[in-house]
Amino acid sequence: MNDKHAGGIKVGDSASFRKTVTEADVTLYAGITGDLNPAHIDEIFARESMFKERIAHGMLTAGLISAVLGTRLPGPGTIYLGQTLNFLAPVHIGDTITATVEVLELVAGGKRARLKTACTNQDGATVLEGEATVMPPRRIRV
Repeated sequence: MNDKHAGGIKVGDSASFRKTVTEADVTLYAGITGDLNPAHIDEIFARESMFKERIAHGMLTAGLISAVLGTRLPGPGTIYLGQTLNFLAPVHIGDTITATVEVLELVAGGKRARLKTACTNQDGATVLEGEATVMPPRRIRV
């Protein structure tokens, strides 16, 4: 494991982003992506499903990880290279989700970072977990 600083980050650094998932979020995501799965957009269908109500798209939840990467850690200019995702529990409309990223390893002389990623709900249950690989932004020294 390489512990060198990369773009101002180091192994062990972490950051989070929290958002309450709204009906508008689910509707807009469905429209933007074309994912019109009735589990997300059809209340009657969803009532008959195993979840008994509409759920948010898994990739909408995963997108909250991207918010952390691009705005907090490593921050603006980060390039997303890869992501593994394990969806562990549904996200319901009205759930407050916290996406957290932690630096596990810096590689290639700090030009790449391997990150632990997770999303938890307001009850502390992990709804999504995985790992991301990113290219941290280079800091310009003046």
